[in-house]
This record gives sequence, C-alpha cells and structure tokens, in this order.
Amino acid sequence: MILVSDILSQWVNAEFKRLFNDANVEIPSTGVVTTSNPEFGDYQCNDAMALAKILKKPPRAIAESFSKGAVLHPALDRVEIAGPGFINIFLKTDWLANYLCIMAEDTHLGVPQVGNGHTVVIDYSSPNVAKPMHIGHIRSTIIGSAIDRMHRFLGYRVISDNHIGDWGTQFGILIMGYRHFADKKALEESPVEELERLYVKSYGKTKEDESWLAQCRQELVKLQSGDPENRKLWKEFVDLSLEEFQRIYKRLGVSFDLIRGESYYNDKLKAMVELLEGRGLARESEGATVVFLDDEKLPVCIVRKSDGAFNYATSDLATIASRVNEFEPDKIVYVTDERQQLHFRQFFAIARKLGYRTRFDHVWFGLMRLPEGTFSTREGNVIKLERLLDEAEQRALSIVQKTSPEMKPEQQKEVARAVGIGAVKYADLSQNPQTTVTFTWEKALALDGNSGPYLQYAYARIASVLDKYIEKYPSTNPDNFPLKLAEPIERTLALILVRLPDIVLRAAETYKPSTLADYLYDLAQIYSTFYQNVPFLKAEEGIRESRVRLCSIVAKVLRTGLNLLSIDTPERI
Repeated sequence: MILVSDILSQWVNAEFKRLFNDANVEIPSTGVVTTSNPEFGDYQCNDAMALAKILKKPPRAIAESFSKGAVLHPALDRVEIAGPGFINIFLKTDWLANYLCIMAEDTHLGVPQVGNGHTVVIDYSSPNVAKPMHIGHIRSTIIGSAIDRMHRFLGYRVISDNHIGDWGTQFGILIMGYRHFADKKALEESPVEELERLYVKSYGKTKEDESWLAQCRQELVKLQSGDPENRKLWKEFVDLSLEEFQRIYKRLGVSFDLIRGESYYNDKLKAMVELLEGRGLARESEGATVVFLDDEKLPVCIVRKSDGAFNYATSDLATIASRVNEFEPDKIVYVTDERQQLHFRQFFAIARKLGYRTRFDHVWFGLMRLPEGTFSTREGNVIKLERLLDEAEQRALSIVQKTSPEMKPEQQKEVARAVGIGAVKYADLSQNPQTTVTFTWEKALALDGNSGPYLQYAYARIASVLDKYIEKYPSTNPDNFPLKLAEPIERTLALILVRLPDIVLRAAETYKPSTLADYLYDLAQIYSTFYQNVPFLKAEEGIRESRVRLCSIVAKVLRTGLNLLSIDTPERI
C-alpha cells in the first residue's frame, strides 16, 4: 500500500510543477504534513512559503493559484487556503473509510516493507559478565528491542547481537577476589550476585593496596596468555552470567540472534592493527599505536597501548570487519548510553578510512539515575533489574486482584506479569531516548495516565466489546457490512488509524520508539472519547456493525503497536 501522506505528497508535487511550468524555474519537491487541528484540514501543505522566493510571488498568491487550478485527486473532497499561504487538504470520508478497510486487511497494516532485501545488524543490551543486570541495563535492552522489532516489521533482515562484556581488566580483579573471598554456598545459591560481591571487594582492595593491583594484573596476563586454570574460571564466570541474563531476557520478552562477547574477536585484534599500519592509518606515538583523526576534528584514537594491550576501539573495528564479512549488512546500529559518543565517532571514522561503505549509526540514550545521583556497580548502589521486575509484578497483581477478583489466581498472575513489566517498559519507551531518566518506583510503576497499563486496558476494553457482540450476535459478521464514518469522532478515529504506517516508519528511521508510544497514547485517548460518546451494541443494524469493525481495527493497531514495543496485550485486566 502507498501511505496516505505519500499519495497526497505525490499529487501536490505534480500539481505544483504543472501549474507553474511556465515560470521557467525548477520547482523543488513539495509535500504534505498532518494537521493537529481538524479545522485546518486532514493534511496540510506549507510549501507556498518556500516557493515564494523562487517564484517571486507572495505565498498567499501561490497558494490561491494552486487552490484554483489544481485538479483534485480522487481522494480529496476539497482544498482551502488559510493564513499567509497554508493549503489545507480535506479527504473524502468514503475514500478514507475504504482506505482504512484495505489497510486493516493488510498483513502489515499498510506499513511499507522498505527493508525488503536489506540487512541490518543491531547491537544492544550488552551487559558485563559477573555483574547482575540492573536498571541501567533496561534502556539499551528495551530501546534496542523496540528498534529491532520495528525493523523486522518493515521487512528488514535483522541480526540482533548481544555483544556482552566478557573480556578485559575486570577479570584479573575478579579472579583475585574469587580466590581469596569466595563463599561457596553463596556461589551456589546466587552465583552472579556473589561474583559481583567478589568483584566489588577485590576492586576496593586495588584502591588501597598496590601489590593487590599488581597481582590482579598478573592474573589478567595469565588469562590472556591462555593459562588453563584462569581460562577455566573465566568460562565458569561467563556461563553462570549467561544463564542469569537469559532468565531476565525471557521475562522481558527479549531474544537475540547472536550472543558474541568481546572474547569472540580476540584473535582478530593483532591483524586489525597490522591492517591499519599497512594502510598507513596507524603509527607509533609515545610507545602506543594510534590513528590520528585531525581531518575529522576528533582526538587521536589509540588502537594498541604502550604495553601492547588492545582496547575497545580495536575490538570494535574487528567486530565491524567480522560482521561485514559474515552478514554484508546495509547498516549496523549500536544502542548504548551517551557517554560513548566520542568512542563511536572515532572508530566509525576509522572504519570509513578503511573503506567500509556500510552505514554506521550510534543510537545513544540518556543515563538512568537515582534521585540521589548516579549509580555504580563498583560502589554497589544499584537497583537490580530482577528485583525491579518482581516489584512491578507484585504491584500489578494487587491491582488485578482488586479489579478482577473473579479471575482465577493463575490468570491473575499472568495478567499481572504482562501489566507490571509492560509498565516498566513503557515508562522508558514513552520518553525521548536522549533524555536523562531519573528512576523512581512511583513513575516506573504508574498504572494510570500515559502508561503501558492504560494502553493495555484500552485494548482489553475493546476485546470485551467484541466478545459481547459475538455473544449477542453470534451469526453476524461485522466485516460483511460497510464501514461508515458518520459521526465526527468516527472520522477522527479513522484519520489517526491510517497514520500508523507513517508513525512506524518515522519511529524506526529516527530510532525513537517514543514516537510510536505517543501515537498509541493519542489513539487510546481518541478511542476513549469514541467509546464514551456513541452507542455500540444498542445502535441500529449496520451502524452497530460499522462501529464494531472500527473497534476491531483499533484493537489490531493497538496490539501491533504494543507488540512492536515488546508489550503484551492481555484480553482482560
């Protein structure tokens, strides 16, 4: 299907060029945008202002010429001029209803399959081994998952890669902590929390005891050199951590095509530095091997330290080489926090110097903070993600027990799981990713207003309407009746529904799930007005079926949109 906005933009563009063909100037591309006020039409063209300088005419005169001379598209009822030269466009109601019916029958609800034939690698979540996932991990995991799902829905071949932190200096610290402070019982009962305790304690000693720090470095060298005992410990740490991560991901409804840690690329680091040197891109400076990025106005990037160790830039360049060779992606997307912006600009610039033509995008997000300030695993002042999810489900369960006491306990728990975790996800996804989020229990678990539960409840309420219709009219199929948009609120609802494809496309292209979240909230609010102001089951035949059809389309759009945000939609709450 062609998007409504594209249909109208193509028409506007063609008519402007036809009407002003004699002006002997090149008319730039024109288009339409949606209007926020129905008084100003369903869509609006604001390009008369931009054309004023080119055509040497007042914007209002250009708009009037367009209004009088344009041949209306079959979808249009009329166009009107407003203000200094805005062209307000009104759709035919019957055309709108027909378009919506066709969209509702489409497998992808009219969302264009722009990704067909294209591959994208999306790198997100990326927790560190031996550290329980905390609330700071939820942003990369949930934002990344939504970007992942939207790209798949647009037809892309997506390779989701969880690039875990399973290598580096922390393992020398952890091995020392394990050897000196391990509690075997705690390790059996809660292995990753015990590993974190050992790391924090050992890290603390590195600040107090230089000899301890030296021993940690020795253990790291032994690990990197392939010492059997240290390698065995390292693998145990990785396996225990992956088992815990997977349990959290299952609760969140998140999955990956690949889980490859930094260690996967270790044997490729030396060759990457040699390649950079061979291309004349890297050279020695003060004992280290570096790449100068003066042309890009970026600081020098170290790819091999003076002690011979490689760093994150080297590892990430090797990762790019591996991904490009294996998957031939059109783009690689990284979802990390804002502190890594310089790092990504540096190694993206080096990758382009190496000749890679793949598109690289860094989707950065604001940090998650506590009201009292930042948190740190090293300092031990974090909220564990699993405990957050437990609390969310418990709070949601108390609400479900009050609102649906007749529901079976097992079903109450399942609904509470969907509502509680949905609330946590939506609290994050409904905000611009680049904002800094101050975490509070009250905000994360709000079950009313602009929240996940509000949208889930809107869907459940529609499901209830459809169930009641089937119960009362079991032999009648609403789809056999035409969709009529007789009431203004019905038309308003149809207009926002047909904008779904634009929204999904924009949210994916800008990597902002909040765009979709905002749309779904607006849709739920308009549906609420519709639900409260027109009769459904008591309406006359034909009108009743039309409204049930409209309800069904709203439900389908809500369910699809929430699924793209990785939020479940229970039939009852």
